[in-house]
Amino acid sequence: MNVDEFGLILFVERFEQCVSFYQNRLQLPVRRRQEMLVCFDLPIGYLMVEKGGVAQLGEKTRIHNPTVLRFDVKGLSKEVHHLKERGIHFLEEQRVFDWGTIAVLLDPDGNRIELGEVNAKSASYRT
Repeated sequence: MNVDEFGLILFVERFEQCVSFYQNRLQLPVRRRQEMLVCFDLPIGYLMVEKGGVAQLGEKTRIHNPTVLRFDVKGLSKEVHHLKERGIHFLEEQRVFDWGTIAVLLDPDGNRIELGEVNAKSASYRT
């Protein structure tokens, strides 16, 4: 398979709130906007937010959404601080594992998002 680019499509119910969240709070750059979808640029591809999903108050369970959006960052505590300044609420600001640390937040539809920082010694998990 000769892949040109990787993308993820996230179907949401609270479309305008989710678009605002990803654009203004997470500050992802908009690649393309249409009536039913907005496509955001990522360093490794794209995230498309599209109408047609189901929202939930609080975090969706794995039964309702067995997917987590993970954004690996350098300087997790700094990123958490910046996002908190933009009004982001975190379910967890620092959860430590042997491979690294994550922070957990939700988008307006209840989709789980993790910011991750991989330990230098564990960086090989990507290969």
